Amino acid sequence: MTPIVFAVHCHPDDIEFTCAGTLFRLKDAGCEIHYMTVANGGVGSMTSGVEETARIRAGEARAAASLLGAAYHESIANDIEVFYTTELIRRLLAVVREVGPDIMLIPSPQDYMEDHMNVSRLAVTAAFCRGMPSYPSVPPVAPIQKDVVLYHAMPHGLRDALRHRIVPDFYVDIGPSIDRKERMLAAHRSQKAWLDSTQGMDSYLVSMREMSAEVGAMSGRFAFAEGWRRHNHLGLSAADTDPLFEMLGGARARTDDPRSPVA
Repeated sequence: MTPIVFAVHCHPDDIEFTCAGTLFRLKDAGCEIHYMTVANGGVGSMTSGVEETARIRAGEARAAASLLGAAYHESIANDIEVFYTTELIRRLLAVVREVGPDIMLIPSPQDYMEDHMNVSRLAVTAAFCRGMPSYPSVPPVAPIQKDVVLYHAMPHGLRDALRHRIVPDFYVDIGPSIDRKERMLAAHRSQKAWLDSTQGMDSYLVSMREMSAEVGAMSGRFAFAEGWRRHNHLGLSAADTDPLFEMLGGARARTDDPRSPVA
């Protein structure tokens, strides 16, 4: 059967920054890819209103997903209104049950932004509830009985909210997909001025390459890489299954001690 991969992050362009390189590698390996950002990006502009910005950013996200060949799923919350609530759990649960993923790529549980961390929690709970008949989704979707393995991406800036370095369990070589990752991020054209003016990121394309190169240097093996940490398997999958690590063959470097980069 074709492996199904569901990338769930917070804002339009978060997937591109943190995991698009891995997604292209998985697509090349024959996986079915699904793309969703929980928030609509509506406050991400200095010049247009919320509704207009959300419309623009949804169009950019759809264009980015099409470059990946991914199925696009609509956002379910406004920016800065992404909280760990029953409403959002049930709505995200409906999408998880509809997609039926084998792998979910989700945000780091430690990040500089609360919205990102809340999406991490929402995604974990939605995955955990996927097979519970007594916990209905909104809209109603039948429970699914299958294993799903969750992997956390690296946070923006590669540090937690207290500036402590986050080191992944393993790395995926994205050298073969870095140019495609850049084109996918470039689809989010409205974000250049916003990021430059609010977060000092200079060119967002340059910032993405620099972060990918920094993770590559951490791996000790790759010029460009994305790092991953596997979520606890309990309630989700068998303990000994690790499909992302296994599927990409030599395109990874395992760390024996997740607190330290590969020598």
